[in-house]
Amino acid sequence: MNILIIEDEVKTVQSIKQGLEEHQWEVDVAYDGTMGFQLATRSPYALIICDIILPGMNGLELCRKLRAANVATPVLMLTALGTTDDKIVGLDAGADDYLVKPFEFRELMARVRALTRRHNNIAPTANLLKIADLELNPDTKKVVRGGKEISLTAKEFQLLEYFLRHQGRVISKVELAEKHWDVTFDTGTNVIEVYINFLRKKIDKDFDIKLLHTQIGMGYVVKLVS
Repeated sequence: MNILIIEDEVKTVQSIKQGLEEHQWEVDVAYDGTMGFQLATRSPYALIICDIILPGMNGLELCRKLRAANVATPVLMLTALGTTDDKIVGLDAGADDYLVKPFEFRELMARVRALTRRHNNIAPTANLLKIADLELNPDTKKVVRGGKEISLTAKEFQLLEYFLRHQGRVISKVELAEKHWDVTFDTGTNVIEVYINFLRKKIDKDFDIKLLHTQIGMGYVVKLVS
């Protein structure tokens, strides 16, 4: 399968395209967001590499439209903006990973391998994931607690699904970073804590029984505490 690059900087496109082709990938290119969206919805891709600042349609809007169109292709965002807030905006738009410019090509390839491997290993699911009165449907992407539907962003949903598939097991920040951000863990970042807080407010705040717990110094766990 091909990789789609959506980027308006010609030199960046040429460099990434050449490197990917040397690793036996076939590459399609779009130089603006509108054409990128058309290509991404017209043909299946193993991965989309997309800049945020684009003519026609920016990368965030493009990613939101892809997810709204049920295009599940992994998206790797490229940007010069690297603060925690910038990353959260990109991930909430539906991106799967985030790479800050300038970057080394070997780091790009590590992200490409991780995202395409993870996407290819996703198995179809049919069963609800449950704990107490919380239910998550992997197929419809719906989350319900106490009969009330809860709206989650794409990244929040991924985290909750991972926790529910590993109920009762303490999951470290390092594991969460590797599984859901595909980056070498940086002890200085607070992106994970931010998302844990987002998730906790949505699934626990308005309920008497708390399900998402912090194990100080070890990580996080979804479990019923008697």
